[in-house]
Amino acid sequence: MGFVKWVPIIAAYLGIFFIVSSFAEKAPYYPFTKDATSATKTEYFDYIIIGGGTAGCALAATLSASAKVLLLERGGLPYKNPNVTHMMGFLSTLGDSSPSSAAQQFVSTDGVPNQRPRVLGGGTAINAGFFSRASKKYVEEVGWEPRLVNKSYKWVERKVVFRPQVMGWQAAFRDGLVEAGVSLNNGFTYEHLQGTKIGGSIFDRGGNRHTAADLLEYADQTMITVYLHASVHRILFKSVPGKKPKAYGVLFRDSKGTNHTAVLNDIPSNEIIVSAGALGSPQLLMLSGIGPGHHLKAHKINVVLDHPMVGQGMSDNPMNVVLIPSPRPVENSLVKVVGIVDDVGCFIEAIGGFFASGILSTDQSLIQSTLIGEKVARPFSTGYLELRSNDPDENPEVTFNYFKDPRDLQICVKAMEIIGRVVESKAYSRYRYPNTTFESVMQYTLELSRKQQTNSLEQFCIDTVKTIWHYHGGCQVGRVVDSDYRVMGVDSLRVIDGSTFINSPGTNPQATLMMLGRYMGQKILQQ
Repeated sequence: MGFVKWVPIIAAYLGIFFIVSSFAEKAPYYPFTKDATSATKTEYFDYIIIGGGTAGCALAATLSASAKVLLLERGGLPYKNPNVTHMMGFLSTLGDSSPSSAAQQFVSTDGVPNQRPRVLGGGTAINAGFFSRASKKYVEEVGWEPRLVNKSYKWVERKVVFRPQVMGWQAAFRDGLVEAGVSLNNGFTYEHLQGTKIGGSIFDRGGNRHTAADLLEYADQTMITVYLHASVHRILFKSVPGKKPKAYGVLFRDSKGTNHTAVLNDIPSNEIIVSAGALGSPQLLMLSGIGPGHHLKAHKINVVLDHPMVGQGMSDNPMNVVLIPSPRPVENSLVKVVGIVDDVGCFIEAIGGFFASGILSTDQSLIQSTLIGEKVARPFSTGYLELRSNDPDENPEVTFNYFKDPRDLQICVKAMEIIGRVVESKAYSRYRYPNTTFESVMQYTLELSRKQQTNSLEQFCIDTVKTIWHYHGGCQVGRVVDSDYRVMGVDSLRVIDGSTFINSPGTNPQATLMMLGRYMGQKILQQ
């Protein structure tokens, strides 16, 4: 993708700005976060959470109120990396291919470049920051308790969410959406409402990022341990004839290659909870012997439970964009405004400045541009995940099957038609050159993407499909876990993260994943 090549230009453009601005917000100090090299050979806990990501941090903080908790994270702290801590480092983080990068790059078998988080805070440390709740219909569909859901969202929002300032081209984009028929104008709200709205952001007014790791400020410091750079190799099971296999511990390795074991205290309610994300959770279940038996045997993994649905139902919401050069300066801005078009099944968002141009090009002259994109809200197309090797640090092989179901393609076409109306709207006219048409920016985007020219919206969608980093599935509710997120067929093991989703909630799933960590933490303590 273009942003990988764009990194050196961004660094030169921003210069020392990273260093000055990124530490304007004082980083939290957590005495309970330690490098995994400091772990002893064997330690005992009430709950062991694998993955300090968007859901995992909220879950660990909540459980620590009444239990001794271990949180294992394969990455490091987000607070010392200026590319992570400030909005201006967004593209640099995604383009960083170093072994210590907060964003581990991968390419699906579909050929679409992608990233997965490798840092405390998970996806909240590398994303575009937009915060919006799931719809009330979504909450009803999955069977969550609305009152507890609402309280859990508020718990998150108090710590990490801010009201963004909308001005200039973002205001024009908002008005263009309404003019294009994406109405009503709902103003500022966290709620999922049909029409156009301003959502929340995990970036404050100074551009400082606030991640799920900040939720650990809620934790009881005497009851929680966080090990960083801790790569979990497998979950350990006890097998007794006539009973389900029972998870009792995990084997993890520190950055020096030393193995450590974390074991559950001998209390029936204690559990291991996997929160390693849509790639990491099904991958770890397979590495631990839970998955399709034939696939595990091919990798010489002892089969604890033949579970054919592990790794199935993988889905990535396809994104397609157009770049619109502007005759006037545009502020560098990530997502603040969204058009929610539930009757079509899409969301429409925009970014501007070098964020926009960096997605498609390395040409500095294109900094004065905006980029409008659409996301298929609930893709019908699904794929699968398989192991590539027995190394947990190596990306698994994943297929998303973008647009395999023709209904997704039709949604994309309708969404692009709406974008066309926004581009050509009176409200957006100040931020496009005279005589600019949607067809002209579509052809321009194809040229920048090095794709063949086409007037077909269907072909445009297929040729320019990108990720919006909202992939999910692999350990889905009703297929791998039950409605309480317990792994079916074994005891003392749950999965709580985006791998359990059938559909991605809201315009950006991060709000609901943080909520889910808090929500399930409270439910577990009540059980």
